[in-house]
Amino acid sequence: MIWRNVASNALTLFIVLLVIGSGLLTWARQIYVGPGPLNQAVCFRVERGATISAVSQVLLQQGAVADAQIFRMGAEYSGQRDKLKFGSYLILPQASMAGIVDVLTSGGQSTCGQDVNFRIGVAVAEVVLRKLDPATNKYVEVVKFDPAAGAAPAEYVTASAEPDLRWRVTLAEGVTSWQVVEALKAADFLTGEVKAVPLEGTLAPGSYEVDKGSDRNAMLAAMTKLQAGTLAELWATRAEGLPYKTPEDALIMASIVEKETGVAEERPQVASVFLNRLAQGMKLQTDPTVIYGVTKGKGLLGRGLRQSELRRETPWNTYVIDGLPATPIANPGRAAIAAALNPASTKYLFFVADGSGGHAFAETLEQHNINVAKWRAIEAAQGVTDSSGTGGGN
Repeated sequence: MIWRNVASNALTLFIVLLVIGSGLLTWARQIYVGPGPLNQAVCFRVERGATISAVSQVLLQQGAVADAQIFRMGAEYSGQRDKLKFGSYLILPQASMAGIVDVLTSGGQSTCGQDVNFRIGVAVAEVVLRKLDPATNKYVEVVKFDPAAGAAPAEYVTASAEPDLRWRVTLAEGVTSWQVVEALKAADFLTGEVKAVPLEGTLAPGSYEVDKGSDRNAMLAAMTKLQAGTLAELWATRAEGLPYKTPEDALIMASIVEKETGVAEERPQVASVFLNRLAQGMKLQTDPTVIYGVTKGKGLLGRGLRQSELRRETPWNTYVIDGLPATPIANPGRAAIAAALNPASTKYLFFVADGSGGHAFAETLEQHNINVAKWRAIEAAQGVTDSSGTGGGN
């Protein structure tokens, strides 16, 4: 009888403990997958070699999790304990422990912290250090500078030592190959000596992810490969009846279109002007080609063209030579190449700036002269004496 009572009590205790344990597991699971205590987004950094135990304590201190032990148990149970990925990650308000574990173990590029974008533009090349503001989930500029102008700011020097800093090089449309090479030479986060400037027009504008210490020549090779692929792809779908003998001819036209307008929607119309002029045996008469004959793509002219320069014969002066210039005059983007190979169907022969950032197009010289007069009036009102923007025949 005594043993029966003992056994019965033991069984009862076991059941009670089992119920309690089951309840605790259910509670712990609810805590693990339920909304977390975080009120405002934070940027959380996982150090190299960090353990789930250390991470759980920091998360607890930052108010991102309610219980470090449950966080560790959940990561263990889900098989993610040893899968932490080095980097900085954005943790959103009320993120669950399960969600945080997924973010910290999913890998890929960091989603928070700082990044560097080296922007190579037509007028300037500048390094921009940004930092993500977790509260707004938007990047804010920390510092911006020209790497060729002098010593880097302290903020950049400090950030560049961080192992999870992300790096990017962005090449603007219309930049010359010489400008690209000179800019890359000034980038202290790249390595390798560039001995030759790539052929004009052969580098693809765009944004390129890089690692600190990436080779400059490898970057140029990647840009060249992308541009060649883009040109081949668009050449295969070109319109019929175009005057180009080779894809390189189309690239030359695309570079002129690129330099003549920054308005994406205008590119097919600008291309049509120059193709219409070629079809009628007219000279292209476009200022950017003359400028390239003066500078050879080595920086900006920085002033208006002189009459002597407009009359001087160079392989690029389309006021003097017939047809296309000898080479591209810049590196055109995909949209400009597409416009050169699939232009708008128009009868336009002229265009001039219209004061809005775009251009006014005309089929006749009479209408063009009216448009030019309007542009001159806008310039006069703005106090501008050095006119420009009268592409496709001044």
